[in-house]
Amino acid sequence: MALSIGIVGLPNVGKSTLFNALTNAKAEAANYPFCTIDKNEGIVPLIDKRVDYLGQLFNTQKKVYTTVTFVDIAGLVKGASKGEGLGNKFLSHIREVNAIAQVVRVFEDSNITHIGEIDPIRDIEIILTELILCDIETATNRLEKTKRSLKGGKIKEAEKEMEVLEKLIPYLNEGKTALSFGLTDTEKLALQPLFLLTIKPMLIVANVSENDISDVSKNENYKKLEKYAQENNMEIVPFSARIESELQELSEEERAPYLEELGITESGIDRLAHAGYKLLNLITFLTAGEKECRAWTVRDGAKAPEAAGVIHSDFERGFISAEVVAYEKLIECGNFVKAKEAGTVRIEGKEYFMKEGDTVIFRFNV
Repeated sequence: MALSIGIVGLPNVGKSTLFNALTNAKAEAANYPFCTIDKNEGIVPLIDKRVDYLGQLFNTQKKVYTTVTFVDIAGLVKGASKGEGLGNKFLSHIREVNAIAQVVRVFEDSNITHIGEIDPIRDIEIILTELILCDIETATNRLEKTKRSLKGGKIKEAEKEMEVLEKLIPYLNEGKTALSFGLTDTEKLALQPLFLLTIKPMLIVANVSENDISDVSKNENYKKLEKYAQENNMEIVPFSARIESELQELSEEERAPYLEELGITESGIDRLAHAGYKLLNLITFLTAGEKECRAWTVRDGAKAPEAAGVIHSDFERGFISAEVVAYEKLIECGNFVKAKEAGTVRIEGKEYFMKEGDTVIFRFNV
């Protein structure tokens, strides 16, 4: 299951530095606006200790982690919805991702150019305003087209779409997002062809200084941002782009002591990945054996056949049953045979809802 997160933000807030750290790539990072012109993409494996442990347990030949594609999108400026700066490119790239991670800077640094004084709320609202303005234009144009369709005889489909648009456009004009409108599944389906920008879930990535990462509560800008995130039902992830860059220079063995020295237990990359999963309502299930141990991504609420289809369409088409054991129980028992003997392996059918950490063997016949 593909998962892509677009990294957006005003110029010089740390987007490309963050991207480099996430992907260990070398997107150009410089102290001037529009350093990123074309989008950069990087596929990041989400290191999962459960896969590592199962690999040892089964003496597996291959380990495969689930992945996230991060997209570093050109910096935005006020007026982007009208084509200012690199607005048109920026907005078209956002349409292609599943979710948005907006990077804001919450620390002062006279050596790094910014649009004014550090004000993360202002920065967020500049970007949200441009996205909303773009959606207003898209929705208004679509409404006019839909009204013409009514005259052409396509009444049933056009009426549904027009009803949703006539409610949504005034809401957007109040400065609110399509995501917060509370669209029903039917309404979302009707609006799907519009590829609205503000219908995408968004999280905030707060780029803090390395001195504040162990205790972000002492940063007044971060506290303001945290309050804003809570009021707007948004996830916030504290992150030090500089520290993450330094982590990329260290070996796996050196990273844990370095994080401990800084007073943190988890890297920003891990925090961002977990927040991305939560944002998109995703879970991970596992498969294990001598040939391969692997993590798979599926939406929370998926039934067993849908999860089987993530592995291969034949698995879903010919689904018979799933042998399921919770990862923790499997580790306790030592292997599938002992887990079966202990009665912790369950046979589940087509109506079983997958859970985080399920370790599964699918039975199918095509």
